[in-house]
Amino acid sequence: MRNRVSFRICLIAFLALPVFCNYSNSSAQPAIKDTAYGSFSLFEDDKPLKITLQFDLSAYLKTKPKEEYLKGKITFYPDSADTITRNIRVRTRGVFRHEWCFYAPIELNFKHADFGYSDLNSIGKIKLVPQCTSASESEKYVLIEYLIYKMFSVMTDTSFRVRLLTVNYVDSENKKKPFTQYGFFIEPVKMLEARTNSVEIASSALTQKSIYPKVMDRIAIFNYMIGNYDWAVPNQHNIKVLKPMTFDTINLSAAVPYDFDWTGLVNAGYAIPEDKITGTTTVRERIFLGVCRSREVYQKDLEEFLGKKEELYRVINEFPYLNEKQKKIMTEYLDEFFDQCTGKQKIINVFLSSCKNF
Repeated sequence: MRNRVSFRICLIAFLALPVFCNYSNSSAQPAIKDTAYGSFSLFEDDKPLKITLQFDLSAYLKTKPKEEYLKGKITFYPDSADTITRNIRVRTRGVFRHEWCFYAPIELNFKHADFGYSDLNSIGKIKLVPQCTSASESEKYVLIEYLIYKMFSVMTDTSFRVRLLTVNYVDSENKKKPFTQYGFFIEPVKMLEARTNSVEIASSALTQKSIYPKVMDRIAIFNYMIGNYDWAVPNQHNIKVLKPMTFDTINLSAAVPYDFDWTGLVNAGYAIPEDKITGTTTVRERIFLGVCRSREVYQKDLEEFLGKKEELYRVINEFPYLNEKQKKIMTEYLDEFFDQCTGKQKIINVFLSSCKNF
């Protein structure tokens, strides 16, 4: 794996591709260039995308197959007068939600399915995040997690794009009634690599010191803001590490967080603090897991968040698929963070008291 990654880095750097982005909204790189077909705009449109998934629902619910694929079909609805149906393969994925949730997270295999759109055709596999259960609370959880991805995209373009879905599940064996739920697609890593001119690397030797400091601080503070301690750079736990496809003397990488259900902002009923996190009784309690910096560095980091505050709140307040009560709960939770930021020394003291030295 390591040799293959090194070969890819050297080869593409030799071809003099553009420099890797500087990890801010001003550094947006163009999406994958369309060649054979036009773009479906899978991740460029915020409007919920309607799809139908047809596969053996009984096998999916009972055995939750992680290795073997189930045969299936997907139907996209580009507009009210058009449909695209293709044969695909379906299997489950994940760890905690795979065991806990009635509807396990899903991986869709699009290989060999010619959709007629270049961005869809470029996808080999794509992750679908479904509701955990059919309960209204699970609908809320998946919508909030979707919004957290959108919020992190406010902070930087080096982030996973997502597309909200209304998914109509149809049993190919005609044993279960169809049902419709919210879910969302997560941008495949290959698309993220192409968009950011980078390649994913994986190693247990990586630490926060392996990541560009500004990028690492942004992730650590963002996770503190949303009440997320379920992440780590070593072993890439809910973190993807991307190496820029250019030679430099710094030899650092970027990191991209994902999987935000175990956060204070979502506040899922199943999210209970682990034993290793002592002194906490709820995931709503914030814990800072970032690397130690100076007061001056932390202050500049917090100014970035304060500058994005209104845009972060708009992601929530302009979202039409959550009720006003839930939006208020979310913004009040964020208010606690931003109230801390206005008295920077207090929150900086929190960071300094719990930060990690490497």
